[in-house]
Amino acid sequence: MSTHPHSHGKHGLVVLDMAGTTVADGGLVEQAFTAAAERLGEDPATMIDHVRATMGESKISVFRHLFGGDESRAQQANTAFEDAYGELVAAGRIAPVPGAAEAVAELKDQGRTVVLTTGFARPTQDAILDALGWRGLVGLTLCPADAGGRGRPYPDMVLAAFLRTGAVDDVRQVVVAGDTSYDMLSGVRSGAGIVAGVLTGAHGEAALKEHGATDVLPSVAGLPSLIRRYEERGA
Repeated sequence: MSTHPHSHGKHGLVVLDMAGTTVADGGLVEQAFTAAAERLGEDPATMIDHVRATMGESKISVFRHLFGGDESRAQQANTAFEDAYGELVAAGRIAPVPGAAEAVAELKDQGRTVVLTTGFARPTQDAILDALGWRGLVGLTLCPADAGGRGRPYPDMVLAAFLRTGAVDDVRQVVVAGDTSYDMLSGVRSGAGIVAGVLTGAHGEAALKEHGATDVLPSVAGLPSLIRRYEERGA
């Protein structure tokens, strides 16, 4: 027997990525990365391909890879990146993905719990939420450090959302949506029943499907009706 009869068979927990999924960042990650590389006296051109390929991964992991395990250099680079990104956010260079806030409101109206996750550190995530006026949009936001530090492509943030909210009884009742291969992998590895890719960010349909997307949508605005279709089919 389900301890929460209302959530039985219902996709009651929706875990959404931020930049590229609910937040239109218009290339800010790459701009901030370039600024950080220049501040550190590194050549951004040699690194940018790796940054594009690993979009969605925890940023500190990206820097650890780039600096070959030099932890202090990786931390220094991560701080420079977060500072540069924060400056761009503070300068008003960020906006919601059209329809994203409305989609979150609709998901909540449907009785679902919505959690926002990011590969950024907490200060940057908070700066984005503040810039958008989204502090009160959802009850829980998670960054990699909130879930053990590994970030994506590990399933840790999705599972932390599952554990902390208690919104559903079964990981198969979780919905994950994101714009990167790593978002899809983290969803698949968590056991989520719906892993939706969106085309408003870093990666295209082929990459999203290759990494486990159950569905690919033009944007997160289509997510509430996708979930309803699953439930109507009894999936």
